[in-house]
Amino acid sequence: MINKEKIEELAAERSMPCVSISLNTHRTFPDNAQDEIVLKNLLKEAETRLITDLGKKSANGLLEKIANVPSQIDHNYNLDSLHIFISNNTLEIIKSVLPINKNKVCISESFALRTIINDYIRRKKYLILLLSQGSTHLYKAFNESITEEVINDDFPFPEMERNLNAPEKLSDARLLDDIVREHLNKLDKAVVKISNQTDLECVVICTEDNLSRLMQVANKPKMYIGHAFVNYNDISTTHLAKQGWEVINELQKKNRTDAINEMLDAVNQARVLSDLQEIYLAAIDGRGELLIVHEDFIQPVLMNGDRTFDLVSDSAQPNAIDDITSNIVWEVFSKKGRVVFTAQEKIKELGNIVLKTRY
Repeated sequence: MINKEKIEELAAERSMPCVSISLNTHRTFPDNAQDEIVLKNLLKEAETRLITDLGKKSANGLLEKIANVPSQIDHNYNLDSLHIFISNNTLEIIKSVLPINKNKVCISESFALRTIINDYIRRKKYLILLLSQGSTHLYKAFNESITEEVINDDFPFPEMERNLNAPEKLSDARLLDDIVREHLNKLDKAVVKISNQTDLECVVICTEDNLSRLMQVANKPKMYIGHAFVNYNDISTTHLAKQGWEVINELQKKNRTDAINEMLDAVNQARVLSDLQEIYLAAIDGRGELLIVHEDFIQPVLMNGDRTFDLVSDSAQPNAIDDITSNIVWEVFSKKGRVVFTAQEKIKELGNIVLKTRY
């Protein structure tokens, strides 16, 4: 799993060359059988470029590492994309749940981190609350997988108590509603306790009626970030995780839309840059507050100093940086700016890459 420390470690690598290889992969057979062939072709492309740029003797150490890559990957456990980083000092293989737009080989003096930063940004830990007819269960989730069920003094939360000594209460709609509200209020307090301990938000899976009642008694309603309807025919953890991840994906899509609207509003404040050279300078100077990059956009360049570059069309030419947006993304991300990747065409009203500055 990629984490911020690993990204920082890869970003700190500065040597010529640093080889970054990214490809889409498949989770199941027979589709994943082709992944081995695609990887082999990309590794061959990297070898050819290294020999062309450095000569076979100078590139020998890197060529040996590249030759050993296939033996370190079991394609039976592929996710949706694979990212390989190779230098004289590094060999890192990272699997991701995010597909990429194009399989590619990048060779530069630093690693191309754009894709794994996007992966890191979109990763999400959260809670899933299954509010069912019987006992209520609470799970910890990461992306599309449930990692564990919360088992403690509160969970699984017991079924609503029914006063069998006073059955007439169960036929009184108002009294029954009070019983349900009290039950949900106790449940909410138990969820809030876990949320406070873990700093995790919660997706609720239940009926619409139960959700409405839960929100009416919730102490921290904003903690409940989304809802999916319960399917009592399938409450397996696999299905619950799928439902939770769909909710998270929709929330992230909304957040990307909100970021685009924020960028459009900032135009009137004269805080938006769309020229690539100006964006690069602002990013390395720490002025980037919000960077939005269209997922299809890449731009190879030739650096002619530490702060300026010329655009080129052929990323394979000697000394070219395959994609300057990767460098820009890292500069904004590492300086605590926000980075958003989007496929929404609306951003193209301003450009394929735009930056809102801090000042």
